Amino acid sequence: MPASDDARAGTHLKHFRMNLFLPESGLVIWMLVAFTLVFAILAKFAWPYIMDSITTRQKHIADSLQKAEEATLALAGLEQKGKDIINAAQAEQLKMLKETKAINEKMIAEAKAQAKVEAQKIIDDAHEQIKRDKEHAIMEIRQEIASLSIGIANCKTRRNRANTSTACLKNKPELLRHHN
Repeated sequence: MPASDDARAGTHLKHFRMNLFLPESGLVIWMLVAFTLVFAILAKFAWPYIMDSITTRQKHIADSLQKAEEATLALAGLEQKGKDIINAAQAEQLKMLKETKAINEKMIAEAKAQAKVEAQKIIDDAHEQIKRDKEHAIMEIRQEIASLSIGIANCKTRRNRANTSTACLKNKPELLRHHN
């Protein structure tokens, strides 16, 4: 039995392998009927939903592409607006810097002019003070010279009277101390 079973099993296996690639005609007909029935049911009921969802999806993708294109254009416009705003701000900044520089130069010029006027006033006041001090010193010197002249004249008069020069010389330091 083992040998005959092995032979029968080998033949059966060979027959099974051949049947796999060469199906029977009845089986093929039933498969075609089942396929046609499933296809007809799907075509009648499922196909419209599938086509609607595909159409909806295509429309959604087209709308998304359109919105993306519009967003790209809007972004490009915003970039240009941003550049324009930056350029305007830079121009305004440059203008403000120029105005600030002009104001600064004007203030410096005014401060220099005011300092020059004040310096000239101080110089004039100093010249005036020097002139007053000079006149005062000259007046004191004149008074001192006049006092000394009077003292010398008194000494000479006394000398002529007393005919002694020692008395006059002895009194001379007193005259000087008296006038200081």
